[in-house]
Amino acid sequence: MTITHLVTHSGGFHADELMSSVILTRLFPDATLLRTRDKAWITPGEDKIIYDVGGDYDAAAQIFDHHQRPSPLREDEQPFSSFGLIWKHFGSDYLAALDVPEADIDLVHATVDTKFVLPIDLLDNGAMEPSVAGPLSVLTLPSLLGSLKPVFDDTSPTADDDAFHNALPIARSFVEAFVANIAAKYRATGIVEAAIEAAGESEILELPMGMPYRSTLLKMEADHILFVVNPRGGDWTLNGIKLSHDTFDQRADLPASWAGLTDAALEAATGVQGAKFCHNARFIAVANSRDAIMEMAEIAVKEASQAVAEPTA
Repeated sequence: MTITHLVTHSGGFHADELMSSVILTRLFPDATLLRTRDKAWITPGEDKIIYDVGGDYDAAAQIFDHHQRPSPLREDEQPFSSFGLIWKHFGSDYLAALDVPEADIDLVHATVDTKFVLPIDLLDNGAMEPSVAGPLSVLTLPSLLGSLKPVFDDTSPTADDDAFHNALPIARSFVEAFVANIAAKYRATGIVEAAIEAAGESEILELPMGMPYRSTLLKMEADHILFVVNPRGGDWTLNGIKLSHDTFDQRADLPASWAGLTDAALEAATGVQGAKFCHNARFIAVANSRDAIMEMAEIAVKEASQAVAEPTA
């Protein structure tokens, strides 16, 4: 069976069918993407995939709409949009096409569904209000993609289609970047786990490069680790560990006496030759060698331990 046409509705567009088109055009690059409401085109056929139009959800017939009653729901009763339906049935193949390792596909698929697909499903169905993002609501991805629609007084007969096709590569870049980051997180897990084992009881975690590590620290209950060091280009960095993604608070800050200093001033404050930079917010410092950054890390651990041990006034 060869898919010759990917069919979605004409007129104004939304994030759900735009994102669905990202998935399907990757899997069926030779198919024609057609935006129409012509009944002949939105009638199922073995050479078509129809989505966000047609009034039916039937995977066997290759039609994936969510506007009908009853509308399709997830196992937890949350609603699908066309994006969720397309991701459910084609997402794993899409990840394979992006060279996600086979062993990670199920995990990446589930994570992308929860963190990226579901919010778009909820917004598209009115099950979540854009206002939950507060002042940033106009900067959410669905809003930014919506801003690419033609303005009201653009009278070109192809304005909607032109805008859709211009928006498609932009949407593609966001989907592919999100998938790449999630896949990288799972690739990093094994490396971080080995580094935690190697660190033992040390408060310093040494990684071979910058990579996601906080979730693995939490999973392995490595609460004793206060700082992370890794090479970056020709330098080495010393990083604090945020308590969560929603705060700048850390398990331990770098010493206050280092804040905002560079080069000779930082060398004098630390007593470490090769110290180069410490951010004023005390979450990262840089040195020119591993020996220098490890010496700085030991100092930071000692000061953090002393701060914990000191009685509060």
